[in-house]
Amino acid sequence: MPTRRTFMAGALCAPLSLTLASRAPAREAEIFSTGNMAINGADPVAYFDGKGPVAGLAGHRLMWRGAIWYFADGANLRAFERDPVRFAPAFGGYCAFKASRRRLSATSPEAWSLHGGRLYLMTDLPTRARWLQDVEGNIARAMENWPGILG
Repeated sequence: MPTRRTFMAGALCAPLSLTLASRAPAREAEIFSTGNMAINGADPVAYFDGKGPVAGLAGHRLMWRGAIWYFADGANLRAFERDPVRFAPAFGGYCAFKASRRRLSATSPEAWSLHGGRLYLMTDLPTRARWLQDVEGNIARAMENWPGILG
């Protein structure tokens, strides 16, 4: 049976535990987006056609895993709907090189690489150059860190 002393101790600790809980780091979104827009509005399927980053259109978009994905045309949108994991960038569209270093970073649609049928995005072109020096090793390290680095 709780005594007045244990009741008071619990009552005094409650605000502290609420304060500590509110300071816990929030988990990062599964998909990197800017204003809820994946890949800054670039069509993920277009990378696989060898076109690189192609701007998607507002009339060809869908919501997937908490982000809005844009496509250059209806055919690319339907291809993504059939197999989104195939076309979505690895590591949620966060920088693949930074993921290999246990960090999260924004990406640029222009800094990209295709390897083994997957799309990898990087923060910028110099980071992409570093990625390309050891693609296999970077992928292996990023896979070890993913998705734990989301928080």
